[in-house]
Amino acid sequence: MVHERFVHRFNRQEPRQTALVYMRGLIASLERKNGWTLAEEAGHAGPDRIHRLLNRIEWDADEVLDDVRGYVVEHLGDPQAVLIVDDTGFLKKGIRSAGVQRQYSGTAGRTENSQIGVFLAYATPRGRTLIDRRLYLPTSWTDDRERCRGAGIDDSVAFATKVVMAKAMVRRAVRDKIPFGWVTADAAYGFSKGWRFELEQADVFHVMATTRHDTVVTRWSVDHPVHDLFPGLPRQKWKRRSCGAGAHGPRLYDWARVEVRPWHREDRRHWVIARRSVSRPEEISYYIAYCPAQTTLDQLVSVAGSRWAVEECFQSAKQECGLDDYQVRRYPGWHRHMTLAIAAHACLTVLRARELDTEKAETDPPSSSTSASRRSDA
Repeated sequence: MVHERFVHRFNRQEPRQTALVYMRGLIASLERKNGWTLAEEAGHAGPDRIHRLLNRIEWDADEVLDDVRGYVVEHLGDPQAVLIVDDTGFLKKGIRSAGVQRQYSGTAGRTENSQIGVFLAYATPRGRTLIDRRLYLPTSWTDDRERCRGAGIDDSVAFATKVVMAKAMVRRAVRDKIPFGWVTADAAYGFSKGWRFELEQADVFHVMATTRHDTVVTRWSVDHPVHDLFPGLPRQKWKRRSCGAGAHGPRLYDWARVEVRPWHREDRRHWVIARRSVSRPEEISYYIAYCPAQTTLDQLVSVAGSRWAVEECFQSAKQECGLDDYQVRRYPGWHRHMTLAIAAHACLTVLRARELDTEKAETDPPSSSTSASRRSDA
């Protein structure tokens, strides 16, 4: 159980037990998962213990998250895993919750009174789950230090763009030696030339979505628009490929790539990739990739398609683990709730991976090497 990994982060027995109660409540079949319903599920007379855990008891949510990531790596770790950055919105009423303001929320698809969280997902063939989180604070908050203090935001917490938050989370994953092979993100993050350059300098392979207005270095121009690279491309250069399963079957598109950034190191390549709609050929999306020289188009398509895994994480974490069911207003409380919801989601993801392993073992005939190993063990 993932809870066993971080119980030592609490100094007393009560918060240790309450953290377990909280996580169990988050994955319970409850219509709403707030302090009162979680307390009732645990048999408590009221939500006081839940509120103390999130708002008053001393514990470091980042240290707990370190332990959760260790649990994920132990059970799902893969050197070819993909780190995916994205943000999601949490609709809120009022003006007191940390970071809340009227801002665009992808969850609602419009501008709403909401909080925005930036997250990092970890995707492997055996499962995908969230491994980091940051609450975005608009300048309407960071420019008002008195308001920040009222929401538990330390004076040292300055304004940071979502891209800066994404950089910090990926740096943290690299620093902590999380095994992964690729980084990907949508155009809101991938458009940042500075971040792409930072990843390249660290030799971190990536496939980043970008906009048609982005520019790259080619043999002909220092600032060559990416959308201008593909109109004259021969038809045979376009390959129809699925970038993963969707709600209505394989997500089929026509894909092509053009090499850019010439005169670079021999064992690395830079590509601009175009993804064209099959039914609406005028709809084209673009990606910029940095990768080993031998990387195929199919591999790059697979990485680009893996970005949808973070949306699946958001959906399942909200539906099954109460990611968006919280009543905390303070900055530390938000990170504490998200950490425990991420822990619950990681636990469910690992359990599902084990179930799939068991089903596969039961349906696949044992290989000769497996049989030999079993005989030697006996």
